[in-house]
Amino acid sequence: MKLKYLLAILLLIPFFPVMAQDSMVLHLWSNGAPGYEKLKDEPEIAKDYYVKNIHNPSIVVYLPPKEKATGAAVIICPGGGFNLLVYNSEGVAPARFLNSIGVAAIILKYRLFREDTIYSLEKEVRQDAYRAIRTVRSHAAAWNIDTNRVGMWGFSAGGEVVSQVAYAPGYGDPKAKDPVDRLNGKPDFQILVYPGPLGIPTTVSADAPKAFLIAANDDACCSAPIVTLLEAYRQAKVPVETHIFANGNHAFNMGYRSDLQSIKAWPQLLTNWMTDSNILIPKSGAK
Repeated sequence: MKLKYLLAILLLIPFFPVMAQDSMVLHLWSNGAPGYEKLKDEPEIAKDYYVKNIHNPSIVVYLPPKEKATGAAVIICPGGGFNLLVYNSEGVAPARFLNSIGVAAIILKYRLFREDTIYSLEKEVRQDAYRAIRTVRSHAAAWNIDTNRVGMWGFSAGGEVVSQVAYAPGYGDPKAKDPVDRLNGKPDFQILVYPGPLGIPTTVSADAPKAFLIAANDDACCSAPIVTLLEAYRQAKVPVETHIFANGNHAFNMGYRSDLQSIKAWPQLLTNWMTDSNILIPKSGAK
């Protein structure tokens, strides 16, 4: 009897992780990316911490509990140097953090132009980013999202993805056959964590999205871009908050594995900024 009971428990165990993730996957285009439809069935390669070989870009949606939902949404762009996506530490971990504060989290699996040179940052990757924002806004009612509180969060190379859409108007095409393409593709706010230098402007316009910027001073690659961006925001008088830690180097992710107290505590700084910036206003109180 005990053996039968144990076997019954073991049979149930594999189902728990799937249920606990509570996520859904949507491809950005039902028939594959425009011009690359023949690659839509090419399988991704996922191993350990990363995902790569992305030819059919998609979003993975994590919605917060209904009773906790604020109506805000963030599209997460993991880093990985455009050779792969650091999916767990810079995708799933921030998604769970956002859900914990009532924010819908959407991980973008964008195409990787350094892994496959048929793509480019300025064309296909930008196309993925715009389409992700528009797709999220198209599901606003179903996902309980305020279309005026949709932001983007980029780590490292993911910050370079955000830069492709943050500073342009993002207008949709009112004559587009696909209703998704008629929607606005500009984020309402951006979160950049040690962003790479590609696409970082030296000047921004007054309608640039409010920004939260963070990096470690000893990050040889990716602390300088936020200094440049901070000055551009100051000149344009656009709201910006910047944190530069003395130590932490590159790729500290959500800080959970760091021995540095300042790095461990940085997600709370983001929560504070989102609260003070009126991003976490419940939908019923939105104006």
